[in-house]
Order: sequence, then structure tokens, then C-alpha cells
Amino acid sequence: MGAATFLALALSAPAAVAAQEEARDEEWRTDFTRHTVPLEEIVSGGPPKDGIPALDDPRFVSVEQADEWLDDREPVLVVEHGGDARAYPYQILIYHEIVNDVVGGRPLAVTYCPLCNTALVFERRHDDRLLDFGTTGRLRHSDLVMYDRATESWWQQATGEAIVGELAGDRLTPYPAQTLSWRAFRRAHPDARVLSRRTGHVRPYGRNPYQGYDTRRGPIQSLFGLLADDRLPAMERVAAVTLGETPVAYPFSSLEESLVVNDEIQGTPVVVFWAPGTASALDRGLVAEGRDVGASGVFRRSLGDRVLSFEAAAPGFFRDRDTGSTWDLTGRAVEGPLSGQRLSPLPHGDYLWFAWAAFKPDTDVRR
Repeated sequence: MGAATFLALALSAPAAVAAQEEARDEEWRTDFTRHTVPLEEIVSGGPPKDGIPALDDPRFVSVEQADEWLDDREPVLVVEHGGDARAYPYQILIYHEIVNDVVGGRPLAVTYCPLCNTALVFERRHDDRLLDFGTTGRLRHSDLVMYDRATESWWQQATGEAIVGELAGDRLTPYPAQTLSWRAFRRAHPDARVLSRRTGHVRPYGRNPYQGYDTRRGPIQSLFGLLADDRLPAMERVAAVTLGETPVAYPFSSLEESLVVNDEIQGTPVVVFWAPGTASALDRGLVAEGRDVGASGVFRRSLGDRVLSFEAAAPGFFRDRDTGSTWDLTGRAVEGPLSGQRLSPLPHGDYLWFAWAAFKPDTDVRR
């Protein structure tokens, strides 16, 4: 779906709502009497239920094999658990949006909504159920609405909250993940595994179906009245994190200047790293040719009983002022007295500002 097509669909929202209401009884087992948001806020995104197919039995290849078709600057979503590190290239996620996977023995849902640039990972084990997820074909505030196949409850991808159905009001547990350039991932994890293009589906992987979407002239400027929060441009990327009840956003335009932010959120010392070298997946016709938008990492800056303070070092690297050790964008110490140590990552995302503000209007913007 190109940006122009999305614009046309979104502007016809009333008709889309009527059409989806007519189809509910036949298409879904969902309990629509239970919902935490007005149902009229949920609109058709164009494709039908599972029209964007989730990947349920993902295949993986080696870093060496993936290097044949991934460009140095291409964005990949990185997930690690139990010594198992995996990269999910955006050029594949953009066509599937959900990967139901098990990483290091941990069942996880790897998700991506191109319209909000929200690449987020959630635990699939919820209460006493192991959930698998698919796409509803619906959007709310431009964001992917997922469903679980056990109860067919509908879930908001940007927040991990069930908004319709039996599980309405429940929340999935977020799992830390990070967007990196292929080059940065390859350097940090030479022996990792990479989601394969052999998905069982025929898609033009590597091409961006949303060409020009995340520019200042993109279609979102006209949609849904989401631009009431004008503290930042709608398409500004932010490193966004919530600790406790405090949502915080760090604009990329500020991070590009400082490269490092030593901060504290609800008494927790945190550090935000930023580095150039990662392409936008939503800019040019080819993902590999997208403009450089950079990437971020958000970590606890405490290591044992010690709270570290950081500064920028060489491009893509950072130095703690306490020991002089050098750290990379993944939060690993690669040189110095703390070499081999790692900061604890916090669940965060590189959101488009309009999307974060729509779901977290009380966010604290820190420049």
C-alpha cells in the first residue's frame, strides 16, 4: 500500500467503519461488547483480516548469507535472549508486520507498524496462554491493530493493550529490542541469525511500498487530527520510553547534536545513545537508499552499585567518564576496564512523534 493509497483509505474512514461493522459477525469471533476505546476510532486500513500475513514459522540465515542482500545502512530490529541474537530486517517486516517467534526459548511477538514506525517486541505468554498474533486489517490512530488467535481480541500495537474482546484492558509485557543499521548489528553479532527472505510469500523485499511517507510532505499531515501536539514536527523521530507512569521522548534532532543524554526517570538513572548511519525504511523506493535518520539505544546507566556518566567518543561509540571504558550503541563495553560488561536495555522505540503523542499525550519531551 503506497502513501497515496493509504491517504485515500484513511479519508474514507466513515465508509470503512460501516463496512467493517457489517462484516464483524461473519469474520470474527471477537466479543465486540467489550472494548476500552470507542469502536468508531478503529478504521479499515485496506487489507482484510490477515491480508498482511504474519510469519509463524520464520526461517533464519547466517550473517554471512544475509550480507549478500542487506546494505550497510539498512535498518534491522535486534532481539536477544539467552545468548540468541536475531535481526529482523525492516525490508521484510514492512510486508508482514508480525513475526511469531521463539528467541532463546522465549516466545516473542516481533511487530512493526510502518505507518507509525513502531518496531516493538512483546512477550507472547500472557497469563496462562501462549498467544499467536495476526493482523486485523484495521488501524487506530494510524497504528496497527493486531489480534490474538486464541480469543480474537484486538490489540493496539503501539501500546500492547487489548482494546476489544475478551481480553480488553489487558496488556502485553514489552521486551527490549533495538533498531540498528545492518553494519552495526553485523559488527556486534557476527555469529547471529537473520530473518530469511524465504518466507513462503512472494513480496518485493527491499522495496519500500510507502515511498515518501515519513517526509514533512507525507500524507499523515492531513489525517485524523493527530497533529494537535505541535511541540515537535509530526514526522520527527523520537527515542521514546516509559518508566512507571512517566512517558519520555527524546527528539532525534536534539540527540543528533548531543549524541548522549545522561538522565533520570522516576529515580532511575538512564542514558540515551544516538548514532548516525541507519537509513529510513519509509523514504526512498529502495529501503537501502533511504536518508540517514540514525538510531538510538536507551539503557539503565547503573552497573552494580555504580552509576556511570557518559560522553560521545568516536562516531557510534561512547565513553564513560568514570573508568574511560568505550561502549557501543548496543550498550556493550568494547574497550577499557569494563570491557565485556553490558548496560541493561530498557524497552523503547524510535517512534514518529505524531504516533507517540497520540497514545502518550502527557509525554515529557526532553531536549
